[in-house]
Amino acid sequence: MTDPAPVTGDPARFSPGFDLPRPDAGVQRLYSAATTRWCPLGEYAGHRLTLLDLASNPGTHTTKTFASLLIVARAIAYIRRTGEPITIFSPTSANKGTALRDAVLRAIEAELVTPEQLRVVILAPESCRDKLRASRMSTDSTLRELNPLLLYRGAPAESVKRLGREFVDAHAGQLKREGRNLWFSLELANYLIADTARAFFEHAVDPTDVSGGPRWHAHAVSSAFGMLGYHHGRTVLEDAGLATPASRPATLLVQHMATADMVLSLRTGSFERHGLPRYSAEPGTGLHRQDGEGDPHFPTTTYDPDETLDPTFYTRRPATSPAMNELIGRFGGDGIVVSLHECLHRYPEIRAMLAGHERGLPVDVRGLREWSLVMALTGVLNAVDRGLITPGADIVVHGSGWYSADEYQPPGESSTTTVTTVDDIAAAVIG
Repeated sequence: MTDPAPVTGDPARFSPGFDLPRPDAGVQRLYSAATTRWCPLGEYAGHRLTLLDLASNPGTHTTKTFASLLIVARAIAYIRRTGEPITIFSPTSANKGTALRDAVLRAIEAELVTPEQLRVVILAPESCRDKLRASRMSTDSTLRELNPLLLYRGAPAESVKRLGREFVDAHAGQLKREGRNLWFSLELANYLIADTARAFFEHAVDPTDVSGGPRWHAHAVSSAFGMLGYHHGRTVLEDAGLATPASRPATLLVQHMATADMVLSLRTGSFERHGLPRYSAEPGTGLHRQDGEGDPHFPTTTYDPDETLDPTFYTRRPATSPAMNELIGRFGGDGIVVSLHECLHRYPEIRAMLAGHERGLPVDVRGLREWSLVMALTGVLNAVDRGLITPGADIVVHGSGWYSADEYQPPGESSTTTVTTVDDIAAAVIG
């Protein structure tokens, strides 16, 4: 799938390779933040529901912990082998950046590297400030200076990806000449490999070939890195003779209205928004309702046909859509888009489902800051009610993230730097 060797010829394409450090006590301490749980949620309309909890790390409360720890571990192995320092650079809507900062801090606190050997620069849309987290990386003056947290003021929010790539292309060579490798870590392979663990975990606790009946996996997605990783893990299991392709679960992609691109691509073959159903304002309710008989893959009602339910999901025209479409075409599945109105309607029911979980949902929905799990469960319940899922199928919901305002503090203004151009980024990172 990918070359495990380091990439060092072109500074703008640097990668430390895929070697990992020896799993000594410090490295095991680093990895200890990555935990997974298989949590039954009861039944709904004849379907057994299970939460695949990927969000237990209190430093992130999202699945991005897994890939971030491997990214950092690979950097540690390279630094130990060569003595060359690395600066990880990543655009993010919030969660990837939070997880990378958490992983780098864990490595420093475990004394696996020094703060000067391993740094991380995060570029996030300013609109996502409240989803970012304060930590020692922002309160310790030395760590704050070495690990800039950059907020992009421009639009659209997804431009952080382009701007970040342009910065690395323009300045990686200069940093290399100064003795530092700049690693643009926002590459599919860096996340795909970590997410294969989902398939191996499922195989260990509830193998599909043993359960006998059909199974679906549901995930709130922007680019579906997590689901692609799961399917790659399934391929490895099947190639090893540990599972059969016939038992591979179908996939339900769940999105929101602002970036429904993967569902549109799956359903219409195009990212164009003319594929969305038409909505009309409903007098007296403040809602928009689908015209005519309606398409069950899209919200029946919404406050705004273009609403952003959660800014985490900001990717338009994802390059991963063709691969995901092919997997769904081969192994089954579908896509559904949910609205804020639908999520709020389902919220008490979803909160009750999670009542037995050690970290449920806040009583007051206004405290919720990460909507991934609520989106996924709303999509599942709507899909079942609308007949989009195989009758009687087990449904595994990927708990890729949920957190509320009382679980963390956003970074203060003094610990972030506002940028709009590549030159602004260079000034913050290089000086």
